[in-house]
Parts: sequence; C-alpha cells; structure tokens
Amino acid sequence: MDNYIQKTSIKNWAEDDRPREKLMLKGKSVLSDAELIAILINSGNNEESAVELSQRILRSANDNLIELSKLGINDLIKNFKGIGEAKAISIIAALELGKRRRSSDVLDKKKISSSKEAFEVMQSYVADIQHEEFWIIMLGRNNKIIKILCVSEGGTAGTVVDPKKIFKLALENNASSLILCHNHPSGAIKPSEADIKITSKIKKAGEMLELNVVDHIIVGDENYFSFADEGIL
Repeated sequence: MDNYIQKTSIKNWAEDDRPREKLMLKGKSVLSDAELIAILINSGNNEESAVELSQRILRSANDNLIELSKLGINDLIKNFKGIGEAKAISIIAALELGKRRRSSDVLDKKKISSSKEAFEVMQSYVADIQHEEFWIIMLGRNNKIIKILCVSEGGTAGTVVDPKKIFKLALENNASSLILCHNHPSGAIKPSEADIKITSKIKKAGEMLELNVVDHIIVGDENYFSFADEGIL
C-alpha cells in the first residue's frame, strides 16, 4: 500500500504534471477541469491522488460542471472518500463563483438581441436549480437590460406565476419590454400546456399595458426552447 500511495502522490509526479506547478508554468487555460478541482481539494485519499479523485467526481456528473454544481455538501462527502466538509465547501464555492462570473460577463453586455443571448443570461441563474423558478428580464429601449428578477418559485414539476406581480415590477422599473424565463429541472425543454397558456395570458396582458413580451425562454441544462423562435408567442 505504501508503494501505491507513493506512486499516486502528486508530490512524486514530474513538476510539469503537478496541477499547481503546471498552472504557474503554463497558465490556467491548459489545466483540465479535474486538475483545477485537484488544486481546490489539494489531496486525495489512500488510493487516489487529488487528480484521480477529481476525475472520479467529474465522471459521476457526466464530466459536466453544471451537473456537478447540483451536488450538495453531503453528496460530495458521502460519495467520495477523501472529501470532507472543507473540501466539499471549496468545490461548491468555486462553482458558484464561476456561475456568478458568467452572469457578470453577460450583464456587462447590457443588451439582448436574440434568444441565444437571453439563454446565456439566464442559464447562469437557473441551470443548476432543482426546482422550477420563473424569472423576467426587463428591457429598456434598444433591448438594454434594466433588471433581472425571480418572480416565482415552485417545486420540481411547476411554479405558479402571477401576471399582476410581473407587470407591477415592470412598470416600477420603467421597462419597455419583457422576456419571460423559467427552468425545467428535468432538463427537458418542451413547453407544457400550462407553459403555453400562461405565456399567452401574460402576452395579452402586456399588450393592454403597451409592454411587449418579446420571448419566453425555457432553460434545460445546456439547451433551451424559445417561444419566439418557434413562432408560438
């Protein structure tokens, strides 16, 4: 066992292959996701190096960082030997920072001109949530973002939306138009009959107030459905 530990210990790797040294020598972009996670957790267990453990953690999430971000502290501790509370918190905190950075990067653009851009804005807010949430993107003139707000939270199968609340917020923020958005925790993006009905109801209410609903985006894990693109808005 001692020989195996010595073999798998990162300290015994070539310097260029150690994640920390590799980052310093070659830059952050050359590191794999597993190597970046290995830097966070610093050590593995008696059978795996930090990189090997990180690779196994990623495989459990289908090598998808969005799927990984859905795991909680207890999930990581329970399922992976060598991951304690401190390491689990480090992983979750780093993923949350990445999520917030993506949101900040998109909002810096301050303008939405396509369903894809709306999806990119909202994915960072709702992609890893395990229950449904309904959000609105409030737009000013020239489709510039005024504010993004959650207007309803529900369960895994749906959420109740109050159109009065949506338009109250829109009027208070002097919005010229709106993009509706909600997530499907299952990852499926096909709209339900309830989704279609509430979209139609909100759009008709907006027309009376001269507040145009320009799209409704349903966010899955890494894809989306646009009511406007599909011609059913």
